Amino acid sequence: MTGDLKFTTKLRFGLLVIVSISSLLSCVKNNKTNSSINTQAEQPNIIFIMTDDHAYQAISAYGSKLMNTPNIDRLANEGMLFNKGYVTNSICSPSRAVALTGKFSHLNGVRDNLDVFDSTQVTFPKILQESGYETAIVGKWHLKSEPTGFDYWKVLPDQGHYYDPEFRTPQGIVKEEGYVTDVTTDLAISYLDSIRNQEKPFLLMYHHKAPHRQWWPSMEDIEAYKDAEIPSPATLYDTYINRGTAAKDAEMRIGDHMALSADNKIHPEVLAKMNLEEFLDWYESAYLERYNRLDEGEKQKWDAVYGPINEDFEKNTPKGKEMTYWKYQRYMQDYLASLKSVDRNIGRLLDYLDKNELTNNTIVVYTSDQGFYLGEHGWFDKRFMYEPSFRTPLIIRYPPLIEAGSINNDLVQNIDFAPTFLDLARTKIPNDMQGMSLLPLFSNKNSNWRDALYYHYYEYPGIHMVKRHFGVRTKRYKLIHFYYDVDEWELYDLEKDPQEMNNIYDNPDYAEVRKQMHKRLEELRILYKDNSDSLNQQWIERDIERLKTLGWY
Repeated sequence: MTGDLKFTTKLRFGLLVIVSISSLLSCVKNNKTNSSINTQAEQPNIIFIMTDDHAYQAISAYGSKLMNTPNIDRLANEGMLFNKGYVTNSICSPSRAVALTGKFSHLNGVRDNLDVFDSTQVTFPKILQESGYETAIVGKWHLKSEPTGFDYWKVLPDQGHYYDPEFRTPQGIVKEEGYVTDVTTDLAISYLDSIRNQEKPFLLMYHHKAPHRQWWPSMEDIEAYKDAEIPSPATLYDTYINRGTAAKDAEMRIGDHMALSADNKIHPEVLAKMNLEEFLDWYESAYLERYNRLDEGEKQKWDAVYGPINEDFEKNTPKGKEMTYWKYQRYMQDYLASLKSVDRNIGRLLDYLDKNELTNNTIVVYTSDQGFYLGEHGWFDKRFMYEPSFRTPLIIRYPPLIEAGSINNDLVQNIDFAPTFLDLARTKIPNDMQGMSLLPLFSNKNSNWRDALYYHYYEYPGIHMVKRHFGVRTKRYKLIHFYYDVDEWELYDLEKDPQEMNNIYDNPDYAEVRKQMHKRLEELRILYKDNSDSLNQQWIERDIERLKTLGWY
């Protein structure tokens, strides 16, 4: 590890950059608010649905061939589907902090999953409270600190558990019997039905654990994909030719790094009998911890489904590429089964809104904290600025302002959630929020929108070993800089190479594109106040000391 290497890349563009930044700031300012909402008689209710690691590739409204999601599709059919929704930092805690604050990770203080969210800072729920809203969050929080800005909250500790989950409340920890997706929905409906002040508009953040690793399906869905052969992506056996060090070194390959036990549900006793060792030593204990949360009846059903899978694996153990394919199938069968429960429960919530005449004046937003690899490039997990993890699903339904079946192709990002919710509530958007309200896009007639997105990922060294990087994406091109223990650039032509298989950074035919993308990147770093190389170096040094204290470095 060369943790003492200094991050030194600097680009200078003089007055041209200053002029460009001034133009950018004007664009952001002009899009912060939208007066069209003033035609509404009331402040709308807001339901903000977020799942964890839900890839857009697993939503049939996005053309998925993997599964059907009729209830999520219903939102798309009755609202607007965003084809270019992205995140600022593709990892759980940072994405949630960005959504709450409307600020990039380096400003809200949560750059990785080890950082603790400073809950004293301004968030959109706090502002909505001040504007007459009643606010609530149920399900996943994953920010370590106690939720603030909520009249009601009941959240999972850290990642939470799939079966009989514990919840944090203002009164302490309570345990709920059942499957976490069902329980979270029960809490959401209970809040809407009997806890909230019926005289006030409400914000409900309805945030699911699923389909986060290790993808434990409900008993209702445990056999949903058991015998299905899931189509595999064209890049499942990617060798990372024409890519840099970061792709080659990442520890998220299905064949090499996915757990046979915790992820693929092979019992540790079977692995011991076969003398098979896991990539990480906590994989087997993670499986046993989750298995032991099941009651006796659930264990019997679990064993009836996974017992034969274990027996077949022991008798017909795959090798090489066959092992990668086998692990991919096991992964996807459980991943999709856990999503089946999510979709069904979203349907329960939508039905409740219909039955209680809340549909017309409630904006419903569906998204994930980031995208996820479903075998693309041979990977699982997220983190990279490549499309499967950088891009996230986004669907919004709001009948008064959005025409049913609308599709939007503008570049939007999770920094836009906070200003959008405040704009809908006819509330002033703080000047230091870095996102833009999406309201001008609801009519698909906005011409003054951003032409590029900025991204910055920090959690390295760390699990999955994805190197630190930042970059810029326009509608056609993407430029990424990997730094810290490397200094490598990647450039992709997304029109000609949508799967990002060929780094063209050194291709002379793209010399002018490379120059313009560097310029655009520096403009965005200045715009979003992330252009301090010395501060990046300080963070690196602090992070290394933290890892040493934890014994992880």
